[in-house]
Amino acid sequence: MTADTPARIAFQGELGAYSHEACHAARPEMTPVPCRTFEDAIDAVLEGNAELAMLPVENSTYGRVADIHSLLPQSGLHIIEESFVRVHINLLALPGTTLKDIKSAMSHTVLLGQCKSFLAKHGIRRVTGADTAGSAKDVAAGGDPSMAALASELAGDIYGLDVLARHIEDQGNNTTRFLLMSPEADHRRRGDHGMITSFVFEVRNIPAALYKAMGGFATNGINMTKLESYMVGGSFTATQFYADIEGHPDDPAVRRAMEELDYFTNMIEILGVYPASPDRD
Repeated sequence: MTADTPARIAFQGELGAYSHEACHAARPEMTPVPCRTFEDAIDAVLEGNAELAMLPVENSTYGRVADIHSLLPQSGLHIIEESFVRVHINLLALPGTTLKDIKSAMSHTVLLGQCKSFLAKHGIRRVTGADTAGSAKDVAAGGDPSMAALASELAGDIYGLDVLARHIEDQGNNTTRFLLMSPEADHRRRGDHGMITSFVFEVRNIPAALYKAMGGFATNGINMTKLESYMVGGSFTATQFYADIEGHPDDPAVRRAMEELDYFTNMIEILGVYPASPDRD
């Protein structure tokens, strides 16, 4: 990449996806690079086709994004930032179409489930698409005035669709958390709203190992904001845990807690140390 070439940021999905919206919000100066899968977005960075990757990890309505937590430790990338995107769902249709013309709406199955009330009220049939922005792209290409898409306003802008109804989601607080990933770790920063340390670990095969491993965080006053388990390699016994804590590894209390955790674990891997987003609360 030459000095005057814009830096690139990879994401999973089509242009106009909510992940693209997260890229635009966090790094508006960077060129978005759409990828077919999460693995492809990670590989785009590892192979030098993008400088950063934006990956969704959890949604306030539907919980964690499948496979992401198992991908992160193997990705070779580091978390450098978190971003929260409010998922506003809009009804998009061909230019000149009115709401009464719409008979069907296409989108990812998750979004279809988030707009049940609106769709039922207007007698609109649900059609499952591959993803949100891809559905907008298909509606634009299909030319059927009775078919709409459920997607972001950004998708409507990209594919030349009109917004017939804005913010039609059933729940008004639906938010997705994204992680910005880089090939290089950066532990030097200190955030205005505190720091988050994300890591994975595997407990030793001894009685009450997880309970004992967590004790150091309690006794040192460290707030653990997330703890999730997942199986590794198809084994029912080799369970790993993903955790987010408030604080920096250089903080004395965090250092003591991590030392105690190390005693009860076979493996600890820090995935990122990054400023807490002001949108976290």
